[in-house]
Amino acid sequence: MPVILDPDAAAVLQAVRDAGRPPYETLSPPEARAWYLQAREVAHPEPPVMESVRAIAVPGPAGAIPVRIYTPPKLRLADGMSPCLVFFHGGGWVIGDMDSHDVVCRTLAVEGEMVVISVDYRLAPEHKFPAAIDDALAATRWIADNAVQLNLDASRLYVGGDSAGGNLAAVVAIDARAHGPTLAGQALIYPATDFRMDHPSHSEPETDCLLTHNVMLWFRDHYLRGPADIDDWRASPARVEDLAGLPPAYVLTVGADPLRDEGNEYARRLTDAGVAVTTKTYPGQFHGFVTMGKILPKANEALHGVGAWLKRLG
Repeated sequence: MPVILDPDAAAVLQAVRDAGRPPYETLSPPEARAWYLQAREVAHPEPPVMESVRAIAVPGPAGAIPVRIYTPPKLRLADGMSPCLVFFHGGGWVIGDMDSHDVVCRTLAVEGEMVVISVDYRLAPEHKFPAAIDDALAATRWIADNAVQLNLDASRLYVGGDSAGGNLAAVVAIDARAHGPTLAGQALIYPATDFRMDHPSHSEPETDCLLTHNVMLWFRDHYLRGPADIDDWRASPARVEDLAGLPPAYVLTVGADPLRDEGNEYARRLTDAGVAVTTKTYPGQFHGFVTMGKILPKANEALHGVGAWLKRLG
C-alpha cells in the first residue's frame, strides 16, 4: 500500500525541500552535524521543566563518557529509588548529540515519571564501530553498578533510543542477556537493525524523504570499518538468531522510512521468540519525526506513548 504522509508531515517535508537543504551525503560529518542540530532546534517544542538536569562523566573504554541526568518533578519511587531509562540519541552514529535530543529526554522523563540518563557516545567516522557500542555498554553497566548512589532502582532499568540509538539499545539488551545487567525493558524508536539494508522499504519511492537509502549508505560507510562488519550482530542485531529471553520491548515504526520493514520484522521476531512486545506504527510520518514536536503534533503523541509504556512496566 502506498505511503501517504499526514498533512503536517507533508508540509514539513515540502518546506525542507523548498529551503534547498543539502543532502547529508553531500556534506562532511562536521557540516552534517551542524545542519542536523540547527534543524532540530527550530523544530523543538518548549522543553518540559525538570527538577534537575546535571552532567557527569562515567568511565568508558577510551576515557570518560559524558552523560546527562534528567530528573523530572514527579518520580515513581520505590523505597526512595526511581526507575531509569538509559537513552541513546539517533543520528546515524555520525550526527546528533545530547542537545539534539534534550527535549525528547525531558519528555520521556516527565511522561514515564522516571530518571532519564542520556549517553554521549563516541561518533563516527572519528570513532568507527564498535566504539559507540562499547560506550553504550560501559555507560549502562556503570549506571547499573552505581544505581544506589544515583538513587536509582536497578530492577527498573530500561534502555532506549531512536534510529541509531534504537540500534544501540537493541544491542545493549542482547548483550545484557548474557552478561548483565538485568534490564526491565527496551524502547526502540524506528530502530536500525540490519545493515544489509535490502528490505523493500529501502527501495520504495515513498520512503525517499529526509532519511533516504543514500543517506543510510553514507552513515554506514562512515560508521563501519568495512563490509565484514555488516553481519556482525553488534552492528546488525537482526543477525542474532535467537532473541528469546530479551526484556519487554516497545517498537515504534513509521511509514515513510527506509528502516520501516527491518523494524517491523525485528518486532515480529521478538514476538515469535516469546518476548512481550508492544508495537506502534505512524503510517503518515517520516523517520526522525519524534524530535519535531513544535511542528509535528504526532511527535508529542508518540513520546507520550513511549512514556506511558515505560510507566506501565513499573
